[in-house]
Amino acid sequence: MNIHEYQAKQILRKHGVRVPEGRLITRAQDAQEAAREIASATGTDTWAVKAQIHPGGRGKGGGVKIAHSPEEAEHHASSILGMRLVTHQTRPEGKLVRKVLVEQGIYYPGAEPVKEYYMSILLNRASGKNILIYSPEGGMDIESVAAQTPHLIFREEIDPVTGLCDFQARKIAFTLGLDGNAHREMQAFAKALYSAYIQSDATLTEINPVVKTSDGKIYAADAKINLDDNALFRHPEYTEMRDPEEEDPSELEASAYGLNFVKLDGNVGCMVNGAGLAMATMDMIKLSGGEPANFLDVGGTASAQTVEAGFRIILKDPNVKVILINIFGGIVRCDRVAQGVVDAYRSIGNISVPVILRLQGTNAQEAKELIDNSGLKVYPATTLEEAAKLVREKINDKQ
Repeated sequence: MNIHEYQAKQILRKHGVRVPEGRLITRAQDAQEAAREIASATGTDTWAVKAQIHPGGRGKGGGVKIAHSPEEAEHHASSILGMRLVTHQTRPEGKLVRKVLVEQGIYYPGAEPVKEYYMSILLNRASGKNILIYSPEGGMDIESVAAQTPHLIFREEIDPVTGLCDFQARKIAFTLGLDGNAHREMQAFAKALYSAYIQSDATLTEINPVVKTSDGKIYAADAKINLDDNALFRHPEYTEMRDPEEEDPSELEASAYGLNFVKLDGNVGCMVNGAGLAMATMDMIKLSGGEPANFLDVGGTASAQTVEAGFRIILKDPNVKVILINIFGGIVRCDRVAQGVVDAYRSIGNISVPVILRLQGTNAQEAKELIDNSGLKVYPATTLEEAAKLVREKINDKQ
């Protein structure tokens, strides 16, 4: 589950990670009061006004502005709230900004230069251990750092038994070129960040940038946390952080039926059981000249009702020209899937896109009889190669 920056910072603060003082607002006229409250608490005379959307790249898209007075904070909030923010991580139409975070400015002058770093923690699936990735070159251009200067990206693998050890925290601080108070602060920051990652059951914790201020303090200036959906039962307080307005409506509807659905930009709708078969099916679609319009795994407990729901969700996408149903019946019975297809046809009425159906495995013969006796216009396939040929033909027919 994705959450907003301000929510990620709430989690980080709880685990001892230093974050700037901030206030969330939904109305521009509240920005001045928020700025004055932050100034009263911290003594700051600058504020960051930041759009709150899930995709990254907000700074380059104009979603982050610096204010030097409470009045300017309100002006920036007014220009950001209600805008459609387009970044390299959004769709072309962008994301509507409904919330703004007014935050303490931490780029203040002092004895030392302000420096930006990068730090993230995630699971290294190859080793089965968590890995802390860090760089002395943080900020908005971290992608180009990774592409052009990969030697500036460092990794520290973490033993799950011991956690992040003191010697590893010291190594991180030394590698980043820190000394004195900033060196000690970075050690504490890295250990607190790892604690937040573990205790919140996160799949990703990313801080970009980590800022060393002019007086040697270490802040999480921006934060991204992805939470493990399968662990939310341990954190009922996190389920309240879900923002349905930031999620694709189709994906929300699918989750209500227990379907694993991801919206894509292609023209061939897919309904498959099992993530591995779904990936293979998507590869086959691309090799056939099509583009997958979605990832839809009906899982091992699919019923006629969930199949019908999946059908409806796929058909809501106007870009879908062909639907491919590829089921290998092991736990899932093919006749259940076939009944769902029949029910969907009868319930929805006229389905204007061709449906290619490949059902193999448990009760495949019963499924074939159900489809044959229904009188529905579907295109059966026995092998993946045969399904691929039909996909290619139907796409060409639509052009």
